[in-house]
Amino acid sequence: MSASAAPPLRVLLGVSGGIAAYKAAELVRQLRGRGHEVRCALTRHAGAFVTPLTLEVLTGHTVYQEEYLAAGPGGAGGEEAHIAAARWAAVLCIAPATANVLGRLALGLADDFLTTTALAFAGPVVVAPAMHTAMWQQPAVQEHLGVLRRRGVRLVGPVEGALASGETGMGRMAEPEVIAREIEAAAGGGGLRGLRVLVTAGPTHEPLDPVRYLGNRSSGKMGFALAAEAARRGAQVALVSGPVALPTPHGVTRLDVTTASEMERAVQAEVAGADLVIMTAAVADFRPRRVAGEKIKRSRLPAAGFTVELEENPDILAGLRRLAPGAVLVGFAAETGDLEDNARAKLAAKDADFLVANDVSRRDIAFDSDANEVTVFRRNGPPLFLPRRPKAELAPALFDLFAEGLRERGRLHP
Repeated sequence: MSASAAPPLRVLLGVSGGIAAYKAAELVRQLRGRGHEVRCALTRHAGAFVTPLTLEVLTGHTVYQEEYLAAGPGGAGGEEAHIAAARWAAVLCIAPATANVLGRLALGLADDFLTTTALAFAGPVVVAPAMHTAMWQQPAVQEHLGVLRRRGVRLVGPVEGALASGETGMGRMAEPEVIAREIEAAAGGGGLRGLRVLVTAGPTHEPLDPVRYLGNRSSGKMGFALAAEAARRGAQVALVSGPVALPTPHGVTRLDVTTASEMERAVQAEVAGADLVIMTAAVADFRPRRVAGEKIKRSRLPAAGFTVELEENPDILAGLRRLAPGAVLVGFAAETGDLEDNARAKLAAKDADFLVANDVSRRDIAFDSDANEVTVFRRNGPPLFLPRRPKAELAPALFDLFAEGLRERGRLHP
């Protein structure tokens, strides 16, 4: 999103005490360059990493540092300073957000200016976590993140990369330009209001007999994260899900199916009028030609075993261009080798606009993982690699790309 694509915003940037705090200066520069007004609030320890004077020069405003100010920006003072700041801001962004700050936000604790203001703030909140991998992986941190997500807080990053410790791992703060785009998306609802988005997610189960089926390991997490992101951006979202144990995202209409044929019928019923169709579901390519009416008993099978004859399932995505000629079509491909060649072939064969591919042979981004890294192949433009990050944080980055496709097809205006 360019500076001309988003109206000027009032951004309150909270900076907490982690090494990534030095990037706050670049984030301010990015936001100011895009035409936004910025004011900063530093936690007690953030000043050890970036000086208030630096941020004051870059923003043109006095930096908030304590809960009670004698005279803060706008003339507010005393106990009302945090209330005045909360009322002034259109978006609250905290970057970097340490594990400590994430915990205080999740628990509603307010013992400094930043967290007191956050508790009083009623608008969109964007949080960019940054910490060592060992801290990021702790259950307590993940639980706090889950609480914040359920409250509608937009999380951007972290990403995998070089850490302050000299190691490489998950926990590096997202780049300032990415955070700036997320702030703009949060303020504008993402610009998808009035659009219809159809998402498929999860596996399909193809029955062999009344108790057995052929299936795959898809967890549905990526599709559910994308459906949630579409709803956060204001779209009307229908989610067709195979058998998964995941809660329905807020604002999403869910249709549960089991087999590939059931998913095909549900998608065909919903696709008319859709602006964006995202096929993340891992649909079984084949199904048993014959389904036993009762449980197949091992004792009744010949000693040499038995053969299951398979037949092809429908290719749901390949048939959608005819049903939704103006929609942006997105396919997903889980590969275990030759990722680029297979992805490019599928992009062409399925007449899709985007093909999102990942290598599920890797244990850290396998089907049931909470994180993923993908390469996005596009009908128009070169492929784009998105490094490993939680699926809930990958979804906004993907939607930024899909928005480009919507604009190209005239479904979304600049």
